[in-house]
Parts: sequence; C-alpha cells; structure tokens
Amino acid sequence: MRKKYAAGNWKMNKTFEEGQILLSEVVNMVNDEMNNPNVHVILGVPFPYLSTFTKLVNSSKVSIAAQNCHPKPSGAYTGEVSVQMLKSVGVKYVIIGHSERREYFGESDAFIAEKVDAILAEGLTPIFCCGETLAQREAGIHFDFVCGQLTNSLFHLSAEALQKVVIAYEPIWAIGTGVTASSAQAQEMHKVLRDHLASKYGQTVADEISILYGGSVGAGNAVELFSQPDVDGGLVGGASLKSRDFTDISKSFPA
Repeated sequence: MRKKYAAGNWKMNKTFEEGQILLSEVVNMVNDEMNNPNVHVILGVPFPYLSTFTKLVNSSKVSIAAQNCHPKPSGAYTGEVSVQMLKSVGVKYVIIGHSERREYFGESDAFIAEKVDAILAEGLTPIFCCGETLAQREAGIHFDFVCGQLTNSLFHLSAEALQKVVIAYEPIWAIGTGVTASSAQAQEMHKVLRDHLASKYGQTVADEISILYGGSVGAGNAVELFSQPDVDGGLVGGASLKSRDFTDISKSFPA
C-alpha cells in the first residue's frame, strides 16, 4: 500500500515563537487524534527553525521538511543551504520545484533534477512539485506540460531511486487562490502522471509512488480529494498555518 501524506508548507510565515506554538499544537493534536498508521504528517517550515523544530517533534507520526535546498554540497553560494546541512540538523524531507521557486527564482527542470539527485544522495526524501498554469490548461496542453516536468527532472533516475521520491501535483491556478481543482480534475491528472511513470518504469513501480495534490486544500474538501484512487494526500499551504484545520486534513484519509 502506498504511503499517504499530509504535508504542510508554511512558506514564509510565522515568527519563531508563533511557529513553536503552531508546531506544538499540531504535534499534540496528531498524536492524540490521528490513528491511521499509513498516514505521515510533514511540516515544511522556514530554514531558521529547522534545527530547533526537529528536536521538538516528539512523534513518530510527524517529520520536519525544508522548503528548498541547493544541489551543491558546499561552496561559495551565499545565502544557500545544502542538503548535507539539512541532514545534519535532522531534516527528513525537502520540498523542491514549487511553482513559486520556478516563477520567482527562475528554477529550471534541469536545476531541480540536480536537487533531486543531491537529496537522494544524502538519503533524504524529495517532495517534487509540478503543475500547470491556467493558460496551459485552457490551451489543452496541461497533461503534456506536467508529464514533461516529470520526464525532465525525474526520468534519469533508476526505478529504485524513483520509488524514494514523493510527487506533489499543484495546479498553479489553484495555489492560494481559493479555487481548487475538483476531485475529478485532481484524479484525472494524477492518473495521467501515474500512467506516465508506468510508461517508463512499469506499472508495479508507478503504483508505489505517492502523488499528493496541492492547491487550496482545506478541511472542507480533503475527504473528497483523498478518496480518489490516485490521490495519496495533500501538500497544504494556507490551511497548514491553522492547527485545527491541518489536523482535520490529516484525518481525512479513508480508513
């Protein structure tokens, strides 16, 4: 059975004190209320908090993720953080390829592929983000575009390595807009992506890959989204900043 994930991406939000409170609330609620052993909770928090928060998480149900990394192990890259640094403070997961990184910082598929390799080389898990714009969807090229992102950034991997990657499909037109892809739209894209993985790696491998949905996931739509056969959880933005909402999302998986 594929692993299910409720992954929160705090983005550039919360002071250190506010973050500690939110972290404590989420960990306590998840420990008390979430009983599905196949669901894992991930919190993607700002860089300055990583070393402290990894120590504060006293739960096998919750892990801390970084929101980005640099592919080089060290060197003259002012302001950047390497995977080795992240690993040394207890980080287990790294979000990469988020549309905000692609748009605001010009990150290419090739650069993101380097990050994938660096993360896997250190034994961490990449959460690889992909997704199309509204214009691409309206032009009918959304399937080809998102499959192309997988091809360009993941298809150099061996089957064994690919199975260590978590994929997060985030339609850009649904991120932070309040507009959510319908459960049918999400399932349709996730099925296309899984079929695309199967075309290179075979169905058995493709069926082992967790594919999350992101884009205005909330407590009100998570149950329907997570009930789709190819949707294995969510990468949650705004709702992850509210402990009650995020915990409810984490409990929205079929039993």
